[in-house]
Amino acid sequence: MSQRQLNKAAPQTVNADSSRRALAIGRVYFWPGGSLWIGRGHGRGDWHSHHALQVALALDGTCMFRSGVEGFREEFTGAIVHSNRHHQFEADGVTMAQIFVEPETTEGRALRQRFTDDVSAHPDEQREAMARPLRDAYRNAAGPDEMIATARSAIALLAGASRPGEPVDARVIQAISVMRARIGENLSLEEVAAAVALSSSRFRHLFVQETGTSFRAYLLWLRLQIAIQHVMAGGSWTNAAHEAGFADSSHLNRTFRRMFGLSPTSLVPQ
Repeated sequence: MSQRQLNKAAPQTVNADSSRRALAIGRVYFWPGGSLWIGRGHGRGDWHSHHALQVALALDGTCMFRSGVEGFREEFTGAIVHSNRHHQFEADGVTMAQIFVEPETTEGRALRQRFTDDVSAHPDEQREAMARPLRDAYRNAAGPDEMIATARSAIALLAGASRPGEPVDARVIQAISVMRARIGENLSLEEVAAAVALSSSRFRHLFVQETGTSFRAYLLWLRLQIAIQHVMAGGSWTNAAHEAGFADSSHLNRTFRRMFGLSPTSLVPQ
């Protein structure tokens, strides 16, 4: 494999029972540019990729991870996956913290600078220092503000002394703010480009250059966040699709599976 071996675990062939339906039971907390998914994971998801970097921490036991070579899996307790990298995740009743960090944020750019492989194991000396506060906060049923602060502290620890170079273009940051504010609308690239005083062609190129993804893909990523927030607050996935601006529930389902490797209904609020 081209990626560094995770936590020195030897690859193993996939067991037949690992193909059972994936299920995630827990909570999701959002902040601008990131989110924390924390709870228990069961089963194996589909191959998928997403815009954000993914920082995975097993808070008890270990999980399995696949990237690049189908039919093999590696055991890990902590790993970081770069944005837009196809991978699979498997757990067997393990408590997990999954922190998603958008690559255009200050934290995301620092992580990209420090970890250059598609998939990297967390440094041993940092992994438990990151996991312990998250484990304690989760077990003590901490509130949203404390959970978010704990997750962001873990990311700061992982980023270390890395300092990103050139800042993201201010027009792209402004465009993302416009997209967030109008996420429920049928928003077009042309409208957002006009809002930041750029031509459509220039904005399209600049957006990909600064975020690493297209305007449409990023808009879908934001819509998923809104939909998940709606469900975490007690709403239905049908209403979530409408609130987030998806064409219908099927569109939400396809996008969710492509980006997270499981169906929306496999995410069960705790």
